[in-house]
Amino acid sequence: MSVQLPPEEIDDELTGHMSFLDHLEELRNRIIKSLIAIGLTFIACWSFVQEIFKIVSYPILTALEESGANMEGMIFTSPTQPFNLFLKTAFIAAVFLASPFILAQVWLFIAPGLYRHERRYAIPFVLSSTILAFLGGLFGYYIAFPFALEFLLNWGATAGLEAMIDATQYFNLFLTIELGLGIIFQIPPIIFVLSRMGIVSPGFLLKNTKYAVLIAFVVAAVITPTADIPNMMIMAGPMIILYLLGVGVAFLFGKKRRTDDE
Repeated sequence: MSVQLPPEEIDDELTGHMSFLDHLEELRNRIIKSLIAIGLTFIACWSFVQEIFKIVSYPILTALEESGANMEGMIFTSPTQPFNLFLKTAFIAAVFLASPFILAQVWLFIAPGLYRHERRYAIPFVLSSTILAFLGGLFGYYIAFPFALEFLLNWGATAGLEAMIDATQYFNLFLTIELGLGIIFQIPPIIFVLSRMGIVSPGFLLKNTKYAVLIAFVVAAVITPTADIPNMMIMAGPMIILYLLGVGVAFLFGKKRRTDDE
């Protein structure tokens, strides 16, 4: 005599046994939907790209004014450079604006590996990830990036060099720091997912804190435009704090996984 499983157990059984090709197909669908979202927000951002670029340019213009540099703005070295720069500006703004939808797609991709009772964390995951991504961007815009610019411009002035800031190089530096910090601030949500899936535990994270600190300084050295210790600390400090916050998240939510009928 056959035994019919409750709907939730059938659901867990099906989602727990997706084939490799099914995972690839699911990943492709999520990527396509994320790209469509970025495309739609890009159209909206392009309508205000000049205003957005003024926001992006504000840190360097302020730093030039405060440093007393004999320069009122940035320069470009080819006719196509401004247009390409505006395209990049609109694109990065579109990625940030579309981040809630993109993070929702990330959750939907990993959801089949979770039990039904674990999927109720979808909204908290998306909200916390989005908030932390924007906090990372704000931290870079108001603290990390201005501090690095001030150091670099003062160093150049001390060496007797005159500032001639290339707009594309400036934007690439801005993009590296903003995106880097946006990703770095995802450490607690990532640890949350890994702990819920049983991949990491609070004990494992605490045991490997020294390696996490080392990785934080390595990443900070890559992202930071200067090699000086204060600038590296501005980048590495938040990473270490966020890692320790992630350890707390793992203690609170990284319980031993159970089935829905437990």
